[in-house]
Amino acid sequence: MVAPAHRPATYADLEAVPEHLVAEIIDGVLETRKPQHPRDGAATASLVGQLGSSLDRGGRRNWILMFQPELHLGAQVVVPVLAGWRRAHMAGQPEAAFTRTPPNWICELPSSATARLVRGPKRRIYAEAGVEHLWQLDSAAGLLESFTLKEGAWRLEGIVRRGETVAMSPFEAAPFPLDDLFPFDNPAAPAQPET
Repeated sequence: MVAPAHRPATYADLEAVPEHLVAEIIDGVLETRKPQHPRDGAATASLVGQLGSSLDRGGRRNWILMFQPELHLGAQVVVPVLAGWRRAHMAGQPEAAFTRTPPNWICELPSSATARLVRGPKRRIYAEAGVEHLWQLDSAAGLLESFTLKEGAWRLEGIVRRGETVAMSPFEAAPFPLDDLFPFDNPAAPAQPET
């Protein structure tokens, strides 16, 4: 018995996915995932805050950061958690709801639901597209891995763990404590009753 031929997913398949899910087409397969876990969402928001405030100092906004942009990289349609373009690299605001311009930097948050794709085919896709820097932030383990693309392959630049300072390419000039990305792990002191 012959197995039926696999039909590659189309953009129409992606558009038919319910809006509350994130959808991607990776190697011809439609992949979907739920929105971020609150822990990951808080880490993402904190990272944007850290980078945004550092990059805006002195009125120099040399980077464009986007949350979950839809990237069309050849036949691949991927949605990283965060992406950044050097302003000179992004030739104006995309007209569509997606961009074909590969970012200079991507940050992914691998989780039990996404690690298979984030550490596998998506990493390969980003390298093939010429993304220069890739961060993988594991909010559950409290660590950040930084990779730099060298001769078409990812090279581990470094790993930062809880209690350490992040000063990694391409944002080494904007250091910040990794622990600042985990607000649930660092709750504010409870309010004291007024006397």
